[in-house]
Amino acid sequence: MSSLRVILGDQLSQSLTSLQEIDKTHDTVMLCEVMEEATYVPHHPKKIAFLFSAMRHFADMLHHDGVCVRYIKLDDPQNTGSFTGEVMRAIHAVQPQRIVVHEAGEYRVNEMMKEWQRCFAIPVDILPDNRFLATHEEFAAWIKDKKQFRMEFFYREMRKKYGILIEPDGSPTGGEWNYDKENRKPPKSGMTVPKRIRHAQSSITREVLTLVHARFSHHFGTLEPFHYAVTRAQALMEFEHFIQNLLPHFGDYQDAMVAREPYLYHSLISSYLNAGLLLPLELCQKVEDAYRTGAAPLNAVEGFIRQILGWREYIRGMYWQFMPEYGTRNYLNATRPLPDFYWGAQTHMFCIAETVRHTREHAYSHHIQRLMVTGNFALLAGLDVTEVQAWYLAVYSDAYEWVEMPNTLGMALYGDGGAVASKPYAASGKYIHRMSNYCEKCRYDPEQMTGEKACPFNALYWDFMVRHESIFRGNQRMPYVFSTWDKFAPEKQRAIRAQAQMSLQKMQEGVL
Repeated sequence: MSSLRVILGDQLSQSLTSLQEIDKTHDTVMLCEVMEEATYVPHHPKKIAFLFSAMRHFADMLHHDGVCVRYIKLDDPQNTGSFTGEVMRAIHAVQPQRIVVHEAGEYRVNEMMKEWQRCFAIPVDILPDNRFLATHEEFAAWIKDKKQFRMEFFYREMRKKYGILIEPDGSPTGGEWNYDKENRKPPKSGMTVPKRIRHAQSSITREVLTLVHARFSHHFGTLEPFHYAVTRAQALMEFEHFIQNLLPHFGDYQDAMVAREPYLYHSLISSYLNAGLLLPLELCQKVEDAYRTGAAPLNAVEGFIRQILGWREYIRGMYWQFMPEYGTRNYLNATRPLPDFYWGAQTHMFCIAETVRHTREHAYSHHIQRLMVTGNFALLAGLDVTEVQAWYLAVYSDAYEWVEMPNTLGMALYGDGGAVASKPYAASGKYIHRMSNYCEKCRYDPEQMTGEKACPFNALYWDFMVRHESIFRGNQRMPYVFSTWDKFAPEKQRAIRAQAQMSLQKMQEGVL
């Protein structure tokens, strides 16, 4: 039976279930660049270029392996601009007896695939995604009957399942499951990090860059310089560089933020992992080996593994468990429009400006910048959850809805009502001051609550708590917050809330 095997742009793994048992004599593998996917949010030009180049290199590898490949470039005159349109064209061209697809990472794409059998009147086999380490069924079984869905306990089960950092007696390596308390060091003065690998551009990549510049230069973000890995071999090279040169310090400084240092000791492999060039279990095993051989300390290794084996799998599980209803949640009724400084307009808040600059130039900022700077401000200011999610999805090269939505709506915005986070990740300017050198360069003072030089995060923090007091005062993790607020004199409370309203007005006027 001849098959049309459709591969999506974030499925660039030879181990895909849809590529197993391929008949090289009769089957055709199709990949396509479609405008529909490139523009449903205005994706960062670097993200588009990375995916198009990686897709073309992947198709080239399959072709050299003897696979019949149908590759549709964006500028193909016959390109219909949509997945469904290109599948229809392929059916007419190659006359397959069935369509074989690998389960999509995003709900909307999976629903589209389910419609193909009705549209095309030939069988459509949607095969399970074997690149994740917890199946939908396993996650559903874990979450069943639980009132709280805390990642920590799911993470421990995953460690046991795969034997990662587990001793022969079943205990966690080092005696603890979590070393996060050791991973919150502020940056040292004058901190610098080793240089990163910059991959040479192939002719394929140069052709893609020309295309993206012509078609997407109006999107937020700079296209060049472009140094992304675009093949599995390059991605593995980058990961080995991380293990050898950066992992030893990753744990200590994973929450630190430094001006003009967008990467610090982070791995930068999330874009490659989420597109399929790297696989999660191999990364965890390689990092564990670094600990076992004495090349990296336990706090760094456990912290990295927790992000992959714990948090990433948990977030994916939460997305599929609650979609499509999850995407409609707005627990705190946050509806203020996204201010222009998220798209690069001027702001006097250095932390915001610096994070957005990193994002614009690299299609990247690390998790604390996303959570505790841009995410924290969006939470405190009550920015519209749909607009904020669309922004995160558009501007980061590792962003797909399955990972972006629970991280943004749940973790950063508390918009899911506490399904992901046990408390809102709200913080004043003092947190940013402690974990970065940003405040040294800022017009605003993190030590001041009111007045012209007061950091906007400070009053907005308290205003947020008071606005939602009926929800948060009873939270068992937040008694100190409200006991502190209760000690403020009434005049101070009124001044703080007036300062917050002034900051929101300045935000609206574009002068904050």
